[in-house]
Amino acid sequence: MSLKLLEKKDIPELFALVDQSRKYLREWLPWVDSMEKEEDYEPVIELWRKQFCDENGFQAGILYQDKLVGMIGYHYIDYASKKTSIGYWLSEHNQGKGIMTKATQTLVDYAFNVLHLNRIEIQCGTGNRKSAAIPERLGFVKEGTIRDAEYLYDHFHDCYLYSLLKREYEIM
Repeated sequence: MSLKLLEKKDIPELFALVDQSRKYLREWLPWVDSMEKEEDYEPVIELWRKQFCDENGFQAGILYQDKLVGMIGYHYIDYASKKTSIGYWLSEHNQGKGIMTKATQTLVDYAFNVLHLNRIEIQCGTGNRKSAAIPERLGFVKEGTIRDAEYLYDHFHDCYLYSLLKREYEIM
């Protein structure tokens, strides 16, 4: 498993990956329907690269056996409060291999050891057991439920809020 900042040349592979898992991803991700064709990814890739250049987080492709299988990143970096949040998704056919746990652990390590942050958050839909298993497996604390946390196409859904503090990470 490795991570890669995506470039415009990666758009066909990214589009194909989302397209083959569209129904599955749509259940939990609000942006899937707006990404209908390859061209829709051009401005998004530019935004992701600008986010990285501005040192305000990043979105990276997850490569497994040299193929793009998902995405992970920091939504933002709040340097004043020394915190960030991690978001991720993995194609339906690449789950159950430990890929996302390893990718998330990599971002946790980087946030605490390189960026010297104090807090990392992860939110996931209360019904998304596969997504919730990642922070639970990595020792995050479930702080509670954020009611109507996100609008998904035609309804709101609740999300769990997980967090990990640097002092908790250091004793693991």
